[in-house]
Amino acid sequence: MLAQELTGNYRYENCAVVALSNGSVLVAEQIAASLHCILTMLFIEYIDVPGEDVSFGGITQTGKFTFNGTFSSGEVEDYVSEYHGYLDDQKREAMHDINCLLGDGGVVHEDMLRDRVIIFVADAVDNGAAIDVAMDFIKPIRTKKIIFATPVASVYGVDRLHMAADELHVLDVRENFMDVNHYYEDNTIPDQSVIVEKLNQIILNWH
Repeated sequence: MLAQELTGNYRYENCAVVALSNGSVLVAEQIAASLHCILTMLFIEYIDVPGEDVSFGGITQTGKFTFNGTFSSGEVEDYVSEYHGYLDDQKREAMHDINCLLGDGGVVHEDMLRDRVIIFVADAVDNGAAIDVAMDFIKPIRTKKIIFATPVASVYGVDRLHMAADELHVLDVRENFMDVNHYYEDNTIPDQSVIVEKLNQIILNWH
């Protein structure tokens, strides 16, 4: 359904579809196949606040860390002061995990995205953490337009998307957002090798 929405306006545009997680690749694959465009993935590792159900933010393969956009500058300073050593250790561990994945291919490069319509795709958007990281990553790259597409999002997530993107495509907005798996009949996520294969062979699946 998202592919159908986007194809009418962007089938003949110079687009790049960027998935924001392994599960998002399964959604993004359908869009890229319909638009006949490249499909790639932004590798993000999130770092959680110890003992709290909240994330500090996320780090990408560039090594750039983006703090959770819901934090005030004062909260960021407090967290950095209290958890400085912990954050540094977690960032190093996250970069190690990302570098292990990068060896398999399917990596997003700036020159793949420059001067294109960028379509970020998530399997769901709840608290907006992925939005912050994605927008921080794309900021230094010259693009034509930023689009976010997702099957389901929270009201808060949609509010964040409106501030970040030029255009939104959201099929279902939920006031009381539940776990992502709640919205899918099949929650099987392929292993990393299959995900990378999907990224590298998208041209074979164009239709």
